[in-house]
Amino acid sequence: MNELSTSLGLDEPPQPQRGADAYRVLARKYRPQTFSELIGQEAMVRTLENAIKRDRIAHAFLLTGVRGVGKTSTARLIAKALNCIGEDGQGGATIDPCGVCEPCRAIAEGRHIDVIEMDAASHTGIDDIREIIEASRYAAVSARYKIYIIDEVHMLSKAAFNGLLKTLEEPPAHVKFLFATTEVNKVPVTVLSRCQRFDLRRIPAEMLANHFTRVCEREGAQAEPEALALIARAAEGSARDGLSILDQAIAHADLEGGGVSAAAVREMLGLSDRGAVRDLLGLLLAGDAPAALAALRRQYDLGVDPQSVFRALLEAVHGVTLAKVGAPDDPAQPEVERAAYREWATKLSFAMLHRLWQLLLKGHDEVARAAMPIETAEMALLRVVHASTLPDPGELARQIAGGSIQVNGPAAAAPAPVQPAPNEFAGLMALLEDRGHHALYHRLRSGGRLVRIAHGEIAFSGSRPLSADTLSEFAQVLKAETGRAWKVALVDEPGAPTMKEADDAAEEAARQAILDTPIVAAARIAFPDAELIEWPKRSMM
Repeated sequence: MNELSTSLGLDEPPQPQRGADAYRVLARKYRPQTFSELIGQEAMVRTLENAIKRDRIAHAFLLTGVRGVGKTSTARLIAKALNCIGEDGQGGATIDPCGVCEPCRAIAEGRHIDVIEMDAASHTGIDDIREIIEASRYAAVSARYKIYIIDEVHMLSKAAFNGLLKTLEEPPAHVKFLFATTEVNKVPVTVLSRCQRFDLRRIPAEMLANHFTRVCEREGAQAEPEALALIARAAEGSARDGLSILDQAIAHADLEGGGVSAAAVREMLGLSDRGAVRDLLGLLLAGDAPAALAALRRQYDLGVDPQSVFRALLEAVHGVTLAKVGAPDDPAQPEVERAAYREWATKLSFAMLHRLWQLLLKGHDEVARAAMPIETAEMALLRVVHASTLPDPGELARQIAGGSIQVNGPAAAAPAPVQPAPNEFAGLMALLEDRGHHALYHRLRSGGRLVRIAHGEIAFSGSRPLSADTLSEFAQVLKAETGRAWKVALVDEPGAPTMKEADDAAEEAARQAILDTPIVAAARIAFPDAELIEWPKRSMM
């Protein structure tokens, strides 16, 4: 106790642990200290190893990838590899730094004077870069190389990037730059072209699950394999995110020795139970709407987000489709789940799976935007149930072709005949188009109601008159193109439909003819909301 607390008769509260005994979260405790501990980045490690062996070390490296794949850790490992002097103090650059020499220990503890780390998110300006440029002129104090690690480098300002360019292109021999970023597209091309780039991969879920198993063994924590597989999937390729979730799951676990269970992880992450998802998918395929809605509500009452349910359903449909095409099994997938997917794969056609995928994807997007998520989710599931009871389009076509389905009902009335334009006028219009008089052509095509054409005279109906300028221009163009004078006038008589109206009527007749075919008519009966969105169109030119 200190003197003040003693004089007041108070007990001093316990102080946080300090030093080596203080607890460190798993994401920091298991940060890789050697390249052999860096998981999922074998190609990059091999390239660096060859470069070091051949003494072909670049002056600047750019490390990019999603969060938590090891960009900053890799930068520190490179700094170790370049500055390691070995246990005897006589070693050179190596892909396997010893970890015990002073440079290795100082870099690992973040206290090496020649390895400078800067967060570009909080040091974005030209003044910060100017300090680096000035300091880079001086040789390293105690290390082989002076190394600058700049994290989130894409956050630098345009002026800062421009100030860095010259030094980055021709740095002193004792200086190395290591950049890390999650958004490489924001880094100027001029900077990219001066760096050796490494794209760090997302870590596969199976590899993450194995890594978490080793961490649990070292921590003395018990965890179900399915629980670790769920954590690996939730990490989305990020080792740091996965270790943070595992840390939380261990803290969440039963203190009486129950360990980390899959059920506890689902509850903690708000994930839908995969068994419940399989049951829900089965109800949807069976067309049992009341049971499907009840199953959705049970998940919702347990705290599962409706959008998460749709995501799990999409994953299930994707898994069934992969099983149908014969893709290799996912090692992180429980055997009961694989068996269910294989069984569905034998019963569902590709057309049904694709339709199911589209319906669920549409429902997922609707739920994500909805003001009433659970109600929107229920309506989306009802749409899936309705679609599951409809016949497969291919099977419907085969039944119609085989005569097992008859299409009854009155025949559609034939469209009224369209009065054709005289051939000579059509020839003149084609002449206008071929000779490049496109504006005149389109005005006449849309507004010219022909009454007659004969002996060098063309008469249009005045019921919807063309402008005097159009008539005059038409006469002048015809004289220039045909070498004879034409009289173009308006008369107070009804005319034929315009060329555009005639083409539209013919197009509608073709569309109606398609709709009246037995197979399309039967499809429209089976699918009342179906629409014909494409049909053969006549040329408009």
